[in-house]
Amino acid sequence: MQTARRGNYNSGQDFVLEYGPLRFTFNEDDFAERCEQAAMRLGFVSVRLQRDELEDLVNLAVNGTVPDPASTLGEHVNVCWPELVGPAERSLVHWLRRLIFRGAWLDQRVLEGELTVVFGASQGSFCYVQPDRPDEPIELSPEPSWSRVAYGH
Repeated sequence: MQTARRGNYNSGQDFVLEYGPLRFTFNEDDFAERCEQAAMRLGFVSVRLQRDELEDLVNLAVNGTVPDPASTLGEHVNVCWPELVGPAERSLVHWLRRLIFRGAWLDQRVLEGELTVVFGASQGSFCYVQPDRPDEPIELSPEPSWSRVAYGH
């Protein structure tokens, strides 16, 4: 039985996320977009961010803190820090990174033909399926919500 070697996601060399043998590299725009999407999915932001807000969100995801905020989002993170940090596996930073990584992992699986994206009528949204099982959407693990400390413009 032959096993396929999975490739690593690569859109550029500006940012790197590693997990075990996987090394995903991102260009600046791709990473920023994934940060924003992750923050929206977590309920931490509800609308598209301005450039300076996005800069602070990227700094949070990369460095784990926002020591010199460029926006009110960065200031909000610092004010709410005790509620955002929590235990490592429950922190906002952990979940931002996890969702960024998961999105890139899924995108790479689509590129390699292991998964397909379809519109799931029962869910009313797009979902991932294995090509040989188009009627069985892949269930992703649920993520916590940070809506209680969400950033609002």
